[in-house]
Amino acid sequence: MPSIDISRYPAKKPSPVKKESTGVLAFLNQDITFGSNQVADKKKEGLYLELSTLLLSGIDLRTALELILVDQEDAKDKDLFEQIKKNILSGASLSDALKEAGKFSDYEYFSIKIGEETGRLGEVLTDLAKYYKSKIQQRRKIISAVTYPAIVLCSSMGAVLFMIKFVVPMFADVFLRFGGKLPWITGQIIAVSSWFDNYFIYLMLLLGSLILVYFVYRKTLWFRKFSSSLILRIPVVGDLVKKIYLARFANTMRLLVSTDTPLLRSIGLVRQMIDFYPIETSLTEVEMGILKGKSLHQSLAAFTFYPPKMIQLIKVGEEINRMDHFFEKIASQYTEEVEYRTNTISSLLEPLIIIFLGLVVGVILIAMYLPMFQMSNSF
Repeated sequence: MPSIDISRYPAKKPSPVKKESTGVLAFLNQDITFGSNQVADKKKEGLYLELSTLLLSGIDLRTALELILVDQEDAKDKDLFEQIKKNILSGASLSDALKEAGKFSDYEYFSIKIGEETGRLGEVLTDLAKYYKSKIQQRRKIISAVTYPAIVLCSSMGAVLFMIKFVVPMFADVFLRFGGKLPWITGQIIAVSSWFDNYFIYLMLLLGSLILVYFVYRKTLWFRKFSSSLILRIPVVGDLVKKIYLARFANTMRLLVSTDTPLLRSIGLVRQMIDFYPIETSLTEVEMGILKGKSLHQSLAAFTFYPPKMIQLIKVGEEINRMDHFFEKIASQYTEEVEYRTNTISSLLEPLIIIFLGLVVGVILIAMYLPMFQMSNSF
């Protein structure tokens, strides 16, 4: 197999101010891109799957692109693939044509570039299609698992806030007209309602300010560091988010290592592609450690973010020169754990939220009707 002079393709230095936020919702919906105009993961999966199938069947690249163009219904997609085809006909390689289009990531560019130089373009495209398929499936399963509990929770909070804001004040006015001493629980509910009514505007301003701060500072280094640290400290959620990013790290490394990408180049690309502060900062140190002669598992072991079991599997992979196999096992293991955990949390949250809503609404109703029962007994 020919050697690859990867030094001809300099890595883009990561800029802290260009990174997106690390919220869970953002991770679930975010493509692996550096800009807002990137091709969606679903379209990338379809493109790489069709292209790899056609190339592996013996069809040349130009004809393959023409066949793909026939199925394009969206005008923007058709223009994009027309431009890619035009660049290839002008003598550019597929990787250079994709880079020129400006809608594909460096991750894809370097993977396809190495596939072209090693004569394994079809296999690389197949791996890219599998990668995006797995990423889409994982995101869909997670979203499916949390959607219903989220809807129920929002509905529950909406119902409680509606009662506190509108229903309780109406009862409070009636009680004030009759006078007399109110039951303790009724007084507490009315006090909460009064406080909420007095500070409602300020609460809305606070919420708006937090949203504004998020959109203004989400790309800054301090915000990304703070938000990732905060997320990882949340019970259950922190562990879930950690495993999601570990699975993405392992899956990305598997794809790059399987295409014979040099280890340092693989680390550099993964650092650019995975938008999570702990991984980015640790991989910068890992690169320096490898340059000093350390192995990958030794460099990763210096950071508590990477579990000891994962470190041991990588160590075995390095010793027997089968890192792609062990990275695939790690990615599969964490993906399965994330799916199981999200399904379990979803199953537990649904009845808990319903019980919580019933208790809160029940307490409010009892508190409002209790004075009426007392007044009726006094007659």
